Amino acid sequence: MRGSPLFLCLFSVSCWVHLMPTAGDRIFHFGACRVSMSMTEIRAGFTAIKANIQSRDPIRTLSILSHPHSLHKVKSSDRCCITYQLFTFYVDKVFKHCRTEDSFVNRKISSIANSFLSTRRKLGQCREQNNCVCGEESTEKFKQILANYEGLNVTSAAMKSLGELDILLDWMEKSR
Repeated sequence: MRGSPLFLCLFSVSCWVHLMPTAGDRIFHFGACRVSMSMTEIRAGFTAIKANIQSRDPIRTLSILSHPHSLHKVKSSDRCCITYQLFTFYVDKVFKHCRTEDSFVNRKISSIANSFLSTRRKLGQCREQNNCVCGEESTEKFKQILANYEGLNVTSAAMKSLGELDILLDWMEKSR
């Protein structure tokens, strides 16, 4: 039994270290759900390719994410739901169709997609615990975003959505 206190101490430290966000990670509160993610890494990747991606967008008069009231005034209780829906949207629809002839750009897109996938998994765990409920307002806002996306051909819509990633990131940071 002499090893028990030492084992308990090591186990406690191990759990504490595992639960701590890694360097550069920030904790975001999406309603009742808390998620750590590396916003710095995502922003750096996006900044490196933003001009390239946005130059591929021939339709400057339409926006996928900033349609009036798309992300504005989302209730705190709906933030988990709409964030999960948006991350699913980016993982399932946007990143899949954003391929370029530039391997550097493709690697950055892949890195951002992996970060989104990881965060979506964390948000999915909240949904499984019923901490991520979708209200009518967030459902309507997301339907509007999908309608904007589906109004374009797949590649144009994907590139436009990726080019607007900073709108989503800014919204997340402002309502953090």
